[in-house]
Amino acid sequence: MTSIDTTLPRPARTRLPIDPAILVVSIGCILLLAIGGFIFPPFLSAGYLLQQLQIASFLGIIAAGATLVILLGHIDLSVPSAITAVAVLTTTVAGSASPEMAAFAIPIGLAGGALIGLVNGLGVAIFRLPSMVWTLAVNSMLMGVLVFVTGGFKPKGVIPPLSEALALGRTFGIPNVFLFWLVVIVFVGFLLRKTIYGQYLFATGSSEKAVFLSGVRVRLVTVMTFVAAGLFTAIGAILLAGYANQAYQGMGDPYLMPVITAVVIGGTSILGGRGSYAGTVVGALFITLLSSILSVLQMPEALRQIVFGVIILTMLLIRRFDRRSL
Repeated sequence: MTSIDTTLPRPARTRLPIDPAILVVSIGCILLLAIGGFIFPPFLSAGYLLQQLQIASFLGIIAAGATLVILLGHIDLSVPSAITAVAVLTTTVAGSASPEMAAFAIPIGLAGGALIGLVNGLGVAIFRLPSMVWTLAVNSMLMGVLVFVTGGFKPKGVIPPLSEALALGRTFGIPNVFLFWLVVIVFVGFLLRKTIYGQYLFATGSSEKAVFLSGVRVRLVTVMTFVAAGLFTAIGAILLAGYANQAYQGMGDPYLMPVITAVVIGGTSILGGRGSYAGTVVGALFITLLSSILSVLQMPEALRQIVFGVIILTMLLIRRFDRRSL
């Protein structure tokens, strides 16, 4: 009788001290800085670059959750409506007549994001439905709920002071949201590399069957991952509301493609089990700089989405023929 090898698969490691994808995207960021400075000289000014870091921080924080989900071998397409729903919920509670209720606006917003993540996780882990289909359906339902609640008009609400301070404030000239993103970077890096959860996440993404046979509660890992993704999306939504000084319909629509693109070009395998948040960080910076240049060139939004799609497909094709990603 043959025995079953229940050893957890370890996350793939590159031979180089740095992931080639991170190196390539980092060089791409340098090239974008050079191009931006050439076509628009103020692009390289300290004030403009700090503004880019501020904008990249929102994308990077939301992409932290997407990184966890993609490392697991799934994808979350409910991000756009989740951002809008959390922003509307938070500002509505903050603007309520009850001061006691308004004080809990941010915790309630975070709870709303966690709840959306829980619904996504249960659909994928318990009902075993494809994450792409389930989260797309959740995104559609959230969109319908938002239209029903707001009547299709701009929701009335108040921005929580903490949200505004983090999104717009500065400490010694450095955007507070960027300093907050640095905390997120350290936390996610520790979570992925120094915890049992991180080991299970990589292992599940590499081979869910082997992890299940080893006795790991795969369903729990899946649900926890989607809940964490919901929390990161909620944090990003609350910060975006503070930055825009409002919550509005379609607030999260521009973020789906940039979030996925930042994760994929940063070296995280779309099949799961391989990647890092460091790659996502570099990817978020690249996408932000690219978007800024496209804005300077006054490129229409439709063409920007085409550019993001081409970048994703190119990276997938490159990694398809890279045996190290298998």
